[in-house]
Parts: sequence; C-alpha cells; structure tokens
Amino acid sequence: MPCRKLQHNNHAFTSFHPHEQEGLCVFSRRNMLKASFAGLGGLSLPALQQLRVEASQAGQPMRQKSVILLWMTGGPSHIDTWDPKPDRPLNNRGPFSTIETKVPGIFICEHLPKQAAMMDRFTLIRSVDSERSSHQPNQVMQTGHRDAAPRTKKNGHMFPAIGSIVARHRDNGRLDIPPYVTFHKHHSHVAWGGYLGKKYDPFNGNLAAELPQYDLLGKPLNKTSRADLFNLAAGLNHERLLDRHTLRQDLDNLQRGLDLNGSQMALDAYQQRAYDLVLGGKAKQAFDLSLEPESVRERYGDHLWCQQALLARRLVESGVSYVTLDLSHHTASGTWDNHGIPGGVYGGITKGLKPLLPLFDHLLTTLVSDLEERGLLDDVLVIAMGEFGRTPNMGTQNSQDGRNHWPSVMSMCLAGGGFRHGQVIGASSEDGGEIAERPVTPGDLAATIYRHMDVPLDTQYLDHQGRPRFAVQENGQPLSELV
Repeated sequence: MPCRKLQHNNHAFTSFHPHEQEGLCVFSRRNMLKASFAGLGGLSLPALQQLRVEASQAGQPMRQKSVILLWMTGGPSHIDTWDPKPDRPLNNRGPFSTIETKVPGIFICEHLPKQAAMMDRFTLIRSVDSERSSHQPNQVMQTGHRDAAPRTKKNGHMFPAIGSIVARHRDNGRLDIPPYVTFHKHHSHVAWGGYLGKKYDPFNGNLAAELPQYDLLGKPLNKTSRADLFNLAAGLNHERLLDRHTLRQDLDNLQRGLDLNGSQMALDAYQQRAYDLVLGGKAKQAFDLSLEPESVRERYGDHLWCQQALLARRLVESGVSYVTLDLSHHTASGTWDNHGIPGGVYGGITKGLKPLLPLFDHLLTTLVSDLEERGLLDDVLVIAMGEFGRTPNMGTQNSQDGRNHWPSVMSMCLAGGGFRHGQVIGASSEDGGEIAERPVTPGDLAATIYRHMDVPLDTQYLDHQGRPRFAVQENGQPLSELV
C-alpha cells in the first residue's frame, strides 16, 4: 500500500523526500528505507567533500583542523574576569583584585593566575557585541546569527550551529567519527542543525562516555554515567547486525544502478557511519578515558568539566572537527548566570562566580598546554565565552553583588588555531557598560571560525521555503588582528 503524504509541518526526514517517486519505485520498500535511514543522518556525515578532494588533487591534503568551544553557560561577568576596572568604585569594579599577566600591560582577574602566566598563548576580546543573545536557547553566539533568538523570532531555532555548518562543509575523512560533538547538560544550551536538517545535529558525547555525575548545584553524586551508547540492544549481537547490513545492501543493488543523482550513495554513507560507529570501535575508543594514562587524567583532574575537556582533546585528536563543552551543572539558565538573587541557586559574584574561576582557570590552561605539547595547538582553535556580559553595577534584583544580563558588551578568550596571540582586541567603556572601540559581531566570530576551518565565507544553505541564506551575517569578517 503506497504511503500517503501526511498533513503536518516539515520534519527531520524532509530533505530525503521520502514520498517522491524516483527511478524504479517500489513503495513498500524504497520509501520505507528512505525515511528510516534518514535518522542515521543524525550521526552527521558532512555532505560536501569538495575542499578535501581539491586539496588532495593538488597534492596538499587538508590539515585536520578543529574547534573546541568552552561554553560558559549563563553568561560570565566580563568585568570580573577578562575586562577588570580596578580604578572604578566598588559597585562597578566588583569584589576581586587584578593581577598582571605575562604580557606587559594586560591585567585580568586575580582568580585566573594560571591563565595570567600563559597570557602569551591567549587573545582577549573585550568588545564583543552580543545584542539579542539570550539563554535557553543559547543560539546567537553559537550560530553567528542575531536572528537565532527563539524567544523573539519565530524561526530563531532553525539557524544552524557554526558546528553544524562546519560538519556539512568539512569532511573529517572518517565514517567512524562524528564531526560535531557536544557535551551538554540541557538541549537548550547548545545550537543544532536547524535548516540543515537533523543529520547535522551534534552527537551527544555525554551518552558515549563514562563521566562523574553532579547535582544541579554542582555537588558530586559520587557515581558515574553508564556510557551505554555503543552497547547493542538485548538479543542483537555483532553477527546479526552485520547480517542485516548485508541484506540491506543486497536489496539496494538494483536502485544503486539507477541512481543518477548520488542520493543512494549518500544513504549508503550514512548507513556505513552507523555501522562503523557501533562495530568499528574507533569512536568508542576515543570516548574511553580509561585508555588515557593515569598521569594525564590526574593532570586534568577528576571534575566533570575537566574530564570532558580531556575527552575534547581525545576527540579532536581522533578527527572530530567541532566539540562544544557545556560548562554548566544546572539545566536551566546555567551555572554562570550570577544574578545573586536572594534565595536563588546561582549566587552573585562572590558566592557564585568566585568558586568557578579557579576550576575554569585550571581546565583552560591544562587543555591549551596539553594541545601544545602534543603539537596540536596550531590546528585546534580553543574558544571560551558565554551568551553575554553582565551589568556594570552590582546589586541588581535585590542582590548584594549579583549582576544582570548585559548583551551590550561581553568578553571572550581565544587560543591556538595558528593565530597570533598575547594581545587584547577592542575595549569597553570606562565602566564596562558599552563598546568603546573595535566592535566584534557574532558574524565576525563565525567568519573567523570558518576561515580557520577552511569553510568558504560565502557559504549558503536553503531554509524550508527554499530561500538561500548566508552562513556569515552582517558582513562578518575574520579578525585581522589574529593573522
């Protein structure tokens, strides 16, 4: 019996057109296979391999570049981290002192001493314009698109993550490793495939690794997750799975001969990635921290975020192109949302932010040092940022030292990527409330990442109405100061 077209909105399988008659049409098999195998696209095989092919033909294989995004969920205070205002009144400058860094003239918060000692490896951007960015969903800064704001824009959730664009355009050369991986506490903390389709959604790394568990306030629960993702269902062994794979290949032999547009080849590739992930074992090994020397695990530390950072290093080393770490214990707005509301769970600058900074300082510098020692730092761009900055003055919402959301200006940090570091880009106003010089937009950030990842800056994709949209917005340009 032929499938009937359902009367509902676009869904995850739209891009496979399962109801269209193509070549030799056998409704009961082909349409079922096209819809069923579409779900395997969620493993994120990049669709475009042109750059790698051209580079290979030129005798210059593409370097295995990658990005690790340390997402400080909730929006860290720029004034109390990377853009201190030591000469301002207490209510503005906050409770922390500043320290000099390895780079003369650059000062940062006293609770980031390890980063201060390595400042020549970092670039601070103190003039990021995060207008319209909000949390839950946290999409503007993770997509590089100001309209990716679902709270105010009807289709705001449909703009694809920078990681999804990278996955679509950069082939990591292996079917057994997903290109875009996230370790997220809640699905609203990261950006997704959107208009690109479910096949470019991130791979959920938390389901694939054994990691320590914490409650919403960051208290250790003294247990670990089970990491069951690579385990087969009861009654299904490797031999039976391979038999099913062989049967599917036999059924598709006739259609493959009539496939003029390459759609069957794409389906085969998605299917092969699923089998390679489960049976090949390479991805499983990349997510297995027990294979890491004990001395390295001790160097990172046993905190959840530190273990995820070690996994991020293992993943990019194994061929993953984009990894996002959701640095939050809380499933709501995020651990860095330091309002300081009386009775609230986030605390203000002293109670909420202060305990986070030494942990973050250790995580960031350990990751960068490890990448450098392994010869990976020039190929791996490390980015640390959140949704927005915080208000210049403390005491918002009846708190003593909390700060509210402040999208007018924020700070962020970069390392690696083969860029020039040991510098500050841009500046905020005297009180840290506005951009004083060199605005950096979400489009500029996206363009910088795409340039690093060899993604063309004129890249386009189609929305659900078939209209082309540019991946880089607002005439975004790569940051020239980094070259």
